[in-house]
Amino acid sequence: MPDCTVVVIAYNDAARLPRAVRSVLGQTLRGVEVIIVDDASTDDTPQVTAALCAEDPRVRVIRRAANSGGCGAPRNDGMAAATAPFVMFLDSDDTLPRHSCKSLLAEIERTGADFVTGQVRRVYEWDRKPQCYFPSLYRRRVVEGIRKDPEMFLDTFSTNKLYRTAFLREHDLRFEERIHFEDHIFTARLFCASRCFAVVPWVVYDWHRAPDRPGVKTSISLRLRQMDNVRQRVRAAWASDVVLMANGFADLIPERQRRFLRQDIRVYLNPLPSRDRVWVKEFASVVRPYLAEIKPDVYAGVDAITRVCCRLIIADRIEELEVAARSMSGPRAAPRRAVRQDGRTYWGAEPDPGLDITSLRMAELPFTASRLRHEVTEMSVSGTALSMTIRTYDPFHVLDANPGWHAELRLRHGSVRLAPALQDDGGYLSEVTVDLRKTVSGPFGHDGSQEPRIAIVRPDGRKTTDRLLVEPTTPPIEVRVPGHTVTLRADGQAAVLRVRWRREGLRRQVPRLARLARRVLRTAADPRLKLGVYHGLIRLLPRRPDLAVFEADVGKGYTGNPRYIYEEVRRRGLPISAVWSASRRRTDFPADVPLVRRMSWRYVWTLARAAYWVDSHGFPLDFPKPRGTRYLQTWHGQGIKTIGYNAPDLRGDFDGPRRQWRSAVARWDALVSPGEEFERTFLPSNGYGGPVLRYGSPRCDVLVNGDPAAARRVRDRLEIPDGRRVLLYAPTYRDSAKYSGASVRADLVEMAEALSDEWVLVLRTHPVERFTVPQHVRHFVRPAGSYPEVNDLMLAADALITDYSSLMCDFAVTGKPMLFLIDDWDEYRRTERGAYYDLPAIAPGPCVTTTSGLIEAVRELGPLSAAFAAKYARFREMWCADERGEAAARVVDAFFERRPVGEKTPVPR
Repeated sequence: MPDCTVVVIAYNDAARLPRAVRSVLGQTLRGVEVIIVDDASTDDTPQVTAALCAEDPRVRVIRRAANSGGCGAPRNDGMAAATAPFVMFLDSDDTLPRHSCKSLLAEIERTGADFVTGQVRRVYEWDRKPQCYFPSLYRRRVVEGIRKDPEMFLDTFSTNKLYRTAFLREHDLRFEERIHFEDHIFTARLFCASRCFAVVPWVVYDWHRAPDRPGVKTSISLRLRQMDNVRQRVRAAWASDVVLMANGFADLIPERQRRFLRQDIRVYLNPLPSRDRVWVKEFASVVRPYLAEIKPDVYAGVDAITRVCCRLIIADRIEELEVAARSMSGPRAAPRRAVRQDGRTYWGAEPDPGLDITSLRMAELPFTASRLRHEVTEMSVSGTALSMTIRTYDPFHVLDANPGWHAELRLRHGSVRLAPALQDDGGYLSEVTVDLRKTVSGPFGHDGSQEPRIAIVRPDGRKTTDRLLVEPTTPPIEVRVPGHTVTLRADGQAAVLRVRWRREGLRRQVPRLARLARRVLRTAADPRLKLGVYHGLIRLLPRRPDLAVFEADVGKGYTGNPRYIYEEVRRRGLPISAVWSASRRRTDFPADVPLVRRMSWRYVWTLARAAYWVDSHGFPLDFPKPRGTRYLQTWHGQGIKTIGYNAPDLRGDFDGPRRQWRSAVARWDALVSPGEEFERTFLPSNGYGGPVLRYGSPRCDVLVNGDPAAARRVRDRLEIPDGRRVLLYAPTYRDSAKYSGASVRADLVEMAEALSDEWVLVLRTHPVERFTVPQHVRHFVRPAGSYPEVNDLMLAADALITDYSSLMCDFAVTGKPMLFLIDDWDEYRRTERGAYYDLPAIAPGPCVTTTSGLIEAVRELGPLSAAFAAKYARFREMWCADERGEAAARVVDAFFERRPVGEKTPVPR
């Protein structure tokens, strides 16, 4: 007997069926049985199934005499023929990941569940980019019945589950026939019958999405243009509600209806702007009766734009529906009109509760994030001149609140000043002409695309920009300019104007020549070649006794200990010519600071000649220090997490990386130390035994001495109102999830709802993290990952939220409150980075594990600060005892001027 039967249904899909079947036969669970149910195909499917049966005895086929018109009947046939104790379902155009059957079987046996469900991955075949379905839904757990977790109604797939065959037969769980979206009804019955089911987070089913173009067969559920598709989906929704009522789950009908609003109707609303008016009216008439039955409190649980669209459908306001649907995706455009009343914001001209969009917070955004709506009402071309008439809507009165503004159309390599004319309805009308020849620069031209934007610029230079919307039915416009074809078209479901440039004629050869040139340059810039040349340079060239190379965070900015040491050197006027290493934008550095591009040939030359190296992380590890050069390692922080040979990248028993780091550390001539506790862990963890300059951290001098202008710089740049307190949130990265945004563990929406009246949250993510702040919390959250100096943020903050970041030790210098969100503490210290200290035991503030706990701690900041005063004092003594505000001066004394330790230079206050 096989362990698992996989039922594969097929109809006229001979080309893709073998891929599906072979994904089952290739499972790591070898004891599988494949039952192909051919729903009376008229193509080559019978021959394909026969060949598959001949290839592998685990495959057998059932051929139906007549086509059923759906998926229910063939699945029932396959289920009835299953001989294994467990069964799965697979469509002929999809596949199973290699370990699906084995992993699900192990989970169902471990948990004793009736069935196990797992993650579905959408595979878009035109670009091969996968996308998981509601990732947060699939958390590993066992659910004791659907009432314990009604959000699982979102999981209406039958194909991402492994079932106990006996369970299905005992409860007579069969698929509805003669109806599409039979999965929805089947899973409603399944949830009613199951007393225990398991959920796993890994991908168990690949749902392939073929391009929507003529000649490509799409699955039934994706035929969204067909009105019968809409009718069948609504019919399945009604039927599912009836199933719940008949089985004593009537109280969960609102939860299942919420699924309809969150998922089902959105698949039609997203592309609705591209449909004609007749289709939209008929669609509204089909879904209106079901939407009208849904109670207002159910709508309260879905996103604002979906709620607005449903309200407009019920009210039969079709033209406004078409406008609102363009805010479902893409740039999520602002409404044409909005009204504010009693602190609430409403779509349109009247305060209708069904059109409440307060949760989007569009009316509360700072100027640089504020939203306007720009619609191109007319677009024409004469020769190479593009003429547009643009209608601008200012629903939140941004322009009224910022007198002196001007508007620009920004389009590749330049901008065109607009002259918006105020209209009677409060909007603006602009007419602009752009010569497309001027959008092509240089002798070689370019290929690429861009979305033009309208920029509203204030007198102080701050700006807010939004994309232009065009009619979704606008046909592409092609314009010939010298050496190029320029195409203007509506892009995406929201129909955003996109301009694309394509080289023509001889310039078509430029990309090929450019690729060849890049290969040559890559060869010339090969790090191994540079290292070899560097070895020759340090043997042949003398050192320049006045040359120093400064580098912070491997060239990412002008910050940290190197910055404050450099400024002390300049303040004294020492005869040192300093050059800064830069790996990023020039704008991250002061204009008067000499720069060299990190790892450029000039950088190699400069390192070879410099008499001083000063950095905070590490110059290129394989570059030996030239003879006579002195290297000052200032490091970039201290704290609880493991470093050096105890950190994840070196703790493994691999001699190559450890030998490389050992050689790198051996280059150091002196190490800046914040204090004794830093030395206790840092020195042995890195195998360093050289001179130590224990004078405190130069970067902390300003935290000791203060900078009255810092708070104003932060508030001005981040647009923080004077009446709000500043909460600095600075989490550290997770080694196993860099660049993922996983370090931002607080629920920003929950925090905004609770704290935005009094606080602004300044989010300082780690440099190796990537996180985009959602628009609906931008009224509360100010992204500050690119703010050039973290000390300014600490000086401006009234309190700090962190987790395991070394920033806690610097912030302790200020004496201001700290809160610790450490929901993954056990994982972090045991399997992630690792820690030297028990943070909850030494933390100078409360350690919480939930956002609600964090909010409560912020609200009780005063009493908590008093309660933690003694622990705070011990923490400061442990980490900050040597921070006296004179570290930079003492380090320059010791390293550059080589004065005796006791001889001090006066420090300016």
